[in-house]
Amino acid sequence: MADRLVVAAAGRLVDVLAAGLPTWSRNTLRQRLQLGCIDVNGVPAARHDQSVAVGDVVTIRGKGEATRGTSGPALPILFEDEDLVAIDKPCGLLSVASDDERQRTAMAMLQKQLGRGRDLDLWPVHRIDRETSGVLLFAKQRDVKESVQAAWADAEKAYAVVVAGHPEPAQGEIDRPLWEDKNLRVRVGDHADAKAARTRYRTVERGVQTSLLEVLLDTGRKHQIRAHLAWLGHPVVGDDRYGVRGPRLLLHAQRLSLPHPRDRRAIVIEAAVPPEFAAALVRGR
Repeated sequence: MADRLVVAAAGRLVDVLAAGLPTWSRNTLRQRLQLGCIDVNGVPAARHDQSVAVGDVVTIRGKGEATRGTSGPALPILFEDEDLVAIDKPCGLLSVASDDERQRTAMAMLQKQLGRGRDLDLWPVHRIDRETSGVLLFAKQRDVKESVQAAWADAEKAYAVVVAGHPEPAQGEIDRPLWEDKNLRVRVGDHADAKAARTRYRTVERGVQTSLLEVLLDTGRKHQIRAHLAWLGHPVVGDDRYGVRGPRLLLHAQRLSLPHPRDRRAIVIEAAVPPEFAAALVRGR
């Protein structure tokens, strides 16, 4: 029988589990996580230290009830036709497989969900970070993926972002090169390995100590939004790598607009902004 917790105070998953299950050791909780026995809002948990928000539902199953390797709960599908499928990827879930994780990824889960017991091939058109939620697009054929990627410069990628403070001016452009150091941290500025990067932003709403921005990417560098906004002096709330710790990274791929690879008709795919973004404007961080 599964245990079920509703998160009352935002924080790290392991801390929430320890508080809600005081008779369980942290080693036991981590073992259940590794076995794929813990879900957050119906999605297998990615890490013991992933962030959870108030109202999230955490389910803990027995060792014989692990969801790893099974179809699991459905991922929200935002768009689908014979060529493409887009989902609203939850925060904390890898887009595609890594050396450490091959099954609990958005692509693997979607393959099982759409395949319904048969093998199904999907090709990732792009990726978003594990801690970023929102629109994630896959192609159903390799040539479709290649066609979309060839026209990727024509796609518009819009993100909802909550940042610390109130940017002045309220809208602007950050046109600064990015490079990655030996510790895999993205740096802003001139360097032999730097690549051009341009980010546009506008303030949608000002909160108590934070602001909700709409951010558009003209280039797609690793951690571009996070590094550029931190350089601007307004890091993304919940970004423990570049500035402000919090219950989760408040960065959401809100809208993807692109020409369809078959007939070039305009497609606009949108994922609703999670409620914790509005809550962060009220509480500050």
